Amino acid sequence: MELTALKVPLRSYLNLLRRYLGPLRGKVVLLTCVLGVGICLQLVSPQLLRGFIDGATAGTSQARLIRLAGLFIVVALFQQLAAAGGRYLGEDIGLRATNELRGDLVAWCLGLDMAFWRANRPGELIERTDGDVQLLAEFFSQFVVGLIANIALLIGILAVLFFEDVRAGVAMTLFGLFALVVLFAVRNIAVPFWEAVRGYSARFFGFLGEHLSGTEDIQGVGAGRAVFHKLHDMFRSWYPMARRAELAGMVLWMTSTFVFALGAALSFGLGAYLYGRGEATIGSVYLLFHYTQLLRRPIEQIRTQMQNLQRASAGIVRIQRLLQTKPTVLDGPGAGAAVTAQEEAAAVDVPLRRRAPEIAFEDVGFSYDSDSDAALKSIDFRLAPGRVLGLLGRTGSGKTTIARLLLRLYDPSRGRVLVGGVPTTDYRLAELRDLIGMVSQEVELLSGTVRDNLTFFATDADDRALWAVLEELGLAEWCRSLPGQMDTVIGGAGQGLSAGEAQLLGLARLFLRNPGVIVLDEASSRLDPATERLLERALDRLVAGRTVIIIAHRLATVMRADDILILSHGQITEYGERTALMERPDSVFSTLLRVGLEEHLA
Repeated sequence: MELTALKVPLRSYLNLLRRYLGPLRGKVVLLTCVLGVGICLQLVSPQLLRGFIDGATAGTSQARLIRLAGLFIVVALFQQLAAAGGRYLGEDIGLRATNELRGDLVAWCLGLDMAFWRANRPGELIERTDGDVQLLAEFFSQFVVGLIANIALLIGILAVLFFEDVRAGVAMTLFGLFALVVLFAVRNIAVPFWEAVRGYSARFFGFLGEHLSGTEDIQGVGAGRAVFHKLHDMFRSWYPMARRAELAGMVLWMTSTFVFALGAALSFGLGAYLYGRGEATIGSVYLLFHYTQLLRRPIEQIRTQMQNLQRASAGIVRIQRLLQTKPTVLDGPGAGAAVTAQEEAAAVDVPLRRRAPEIAFEDVGFSYDSDSDAALKSIDFRLAPGRVLGLLGRTGSGKTTIARLLLRLYDPSRGRVLVGGVPTTDYRLAELRDLIGMVSQEVELLSGTVRDNLTFFATDADDRALWAVLEELGLAEWCRSLPGQMDTVIGGAGQGLSAGEAQLLGLARLFLRNPGVIVLDEASSRLDPATERLLERALDRLVAGRTVIIIAHRLATVMRADDILILSHGQITEYGERTALMERPDSVFSTLLRVGLEEHLA
């Protein structure tokens, strides 16, 4: 991988601070005060030591020396308390700021369209939204606050040195400026290397997440050794990248070591000069040496913070790139609540019903990317309000693509998709997806209770309304049969529920949303007969009075449809009323029924 110098503008840092530390300004002010007290105490303690040394050499009374020693101990104690308080407040600020940033990144990713999710694996995104952000925790809690504190300490030390002796103040000021200029000059050397390491780390976690989720299949085909070799290859590529980044980061350490050697030589030489001229006492010489060493501490910490900043800069670059990713599917102006006269006439009076709109595809073409063949070619059909469409076709014929375009997970490359006479591009996304509901063969369930999965963790859910929906769908007895009824805890991916129970839960969740359009991807294709009968009764209630598209694989499901649309290679092979097609012996649909729908579409 070719690495170039990666410059992170100061504006990027300032924007992050303004956005995520702004709401925490009260804690930041308190932290500033605590650090200010600590800095004052660090400047006072050497003065007490000088007084003790000069007093001891001059024969000062023992009582005065004991008072100075006791005062020094008290100052040291409060200095440690201030340091602990500052550390606590800094960590608290860092965690709050980074948690807010994590939330913004997750919300941004959830707002991106399916093209983004197809190009990025979950493990990689986890590393971006957690691993990269974790680097910024040190930036918020240690770098920013620590840098301010250390600069303030530097200024305080130099001010005291000027007060003690102008020559010492000038010499140490020049040394401090030289050290800071050198450190800032080399601060970006390791940034491109760390950015490459973070990128590879994200790819590694994407690989890990993908293969861990496929453990069952990997073990089933005996591919464990191949996965292990791939993992080993990734580590072999990762190690030299991390080594180069660490070595580049060591440039700061080597530079600071050289600078501090110059500083030590300068302080010893200046102290010897002043003492030889009789212009400084032993206590004053010690004071100069102590302040020089104290000057070294903030510079050393700044060096460490700059090294951490290099890692944080790589995280900032990757976070910015993620936030600069723009969705290609954007909100429309809003379709409103208008319903055509045709929809009004077709409305059916059923409980918990929303008016069913007309669905229309007008010369729709679509390709997932420019390098692949078109998934849909000139799709043109109209589904009247309240009717059920059976969508048939072999795998890869474009059935799922039609559902995705209807939900506006993608926009068509050509033509228009209309819902209720309004192009889907005119709807706000939330408005469209509130109108259309979908249940696929793989219902996504989350770790939580049955109630949580029905309501998506809504805290104001009314149990009476939930039970009413379950009764309406004929699922109340099924829910009562669970160990904890609605409080039954299920794991992620539906652990603890059978495939049929997960489908039932998905239907109940959909019914609670009360959509006007329903898309069913053969929800009963993998159920046992008893659960299928229960689900079929629920479907009868669910589809009543709604416009429905069923991606069908089984004969029983097809017989529920009013209209049939058959796809082949992204084109419509046949479209018409189911009964009319059945009566025509030369129709494709009749042929499918004769030879066996499941066998022909397999």
